Amino acid sequence: MLFYNDYDAVQPAKRDTIYKLLSGLIKAGVPIHGVGIQGHWSVYEPTEKELRDAIEKYASLGLQIHVTELDVSIYPKEQRRDPRESDKAEFTPELEKLQMEKYTMIFKVFRDYKDTISSVTFWNVSDKHSWLDNFPVRGRKDFPLLFDQQLQPKKVYWEIVKF
Repeated sequence: MLFYNDYDAVQPAKRDTIYKLLSGLIKAGVPIHGVGIQGHWSVYEPTEKELRDAIEKYASLGLQIHVTELDVSIYPKEQRRDPRESDKAEFTPELEKLQMEKYTMIFKVFRDYKDTISSVTFWNVSDKHSWLDNFPVRGRKDFPLLFDQQLQPKKVYWEIVKF
């Protein structure tokens, strides 16, 4: 099966560009079966509307949807930045709450589209080691996954597995 996989695929401008590309491939007879939506998100994005709009737009093409590389950073999404005094690298109760709300929303949407989304793949297992550590700020730890640094389930894990 052939899938097109990309990041920022739920952001409106990029979503529309990807949709146009996929539509063109389908019209040209390319045997494409689905789209991968990379889930490198944060506690601040995407919105529920952006996620739903993207899923519906890609699904309108008759394509399967795979959510790939899922993680939810506790920091705003940034590509480059110098360290700031405010970079504490702490998983505070406030950040834990924001992450729980975001993951809960994401999985609610995924369940609403269970006939369209055929898989969800995480981009690692635990916060022990994450590609987001030191990115984009050297020396800063991130906590984007469902298991903590001791490989124990976080509270959010229990929220998204109950349904």
